Amino acid sequence: MCRLESWETSLVGKWELVDGKVVGNDTEQRIDVLLTTGYLQELASRESGWTTLYRDLEDGRLWELTYPRSDMHGGGPKQLEVIDSVDAARLYNL
Repeated sequence: MCRLESWETSLVGKWELVDGKVVGNDTEQRIDVLLTTGYLQELASRESGWTTLYRDLEDGRLWELTYPRSDMHGGGPKQLEVIDSVDAARLYNL
């Protein structure tokens, strides 16, 4: 299942060590699919380049992609969270 359900408001990926390799868990892989298949439309990025705003083309909700683990390489696993339009406008100068 890839599409975002109406009850979902947050997806938090994790990295796991499998056979000596670091791999993304199912949620991390799902986020990658959502971002790369055009299911989510990129709208804007914040100045740092580490936070990006997307729109769910199916239901119009806004989602923010972050990398909340600054202590890890590349900011760690991805996190997608619903963000309201007022906060999005303020944070992304829309």
